[in-house]
Amino acid sequence: MKALVIGCGRVGSAVALELHRIGWEVTAVDENEAALSRLGERWAGGFVVGHGMDLDVLGKAGIADADAVVVATDGDNTNLVIGQLAQKHFGIEATVVRVLDPARARLYSELGLWTISPTSTAITALTDAVQTFAEKAGAEA
Repeated sequence: MKALVIGCGRVGSAVALELHRIGWEVTAVDENEAALSRLGERWAGGFVVGHGMDLDVLGKAGIADADAVVVATDGDNTNLVIGQLAQKHFGIEATVVRVLDPARARLYSELGLWTISPTSTAITALTDAVQTFAEKAGAEA
């Protein structure tokens, strides 16, 4: 399986490394060449320097042959545009987009884009944790 990971910050690089570890052929794309260092000296996957909204950059990264695209830049709008390009223009069903704004993530999810909102995940986890802790503390009192 072949994946493109657009955005090679903390999240994107970790996803690229994990996909590569489990046997995927991975190419990471980032505007900043220094982001390659996040993948480590032994990175055997591909790396393309450029903006993920640039069709030439996506072509150079091999999007035409990709089975999946993960979009994890630091900008919601950028991620949504790249995700729509991958899904609608290139026909890649397995396109997953990180969106920090929960409302925006819901809207685009309803429009058919597979979105992950770390903010929503954190809100749910923190709420569940505090409720569990409060209930446990109340039961011990």
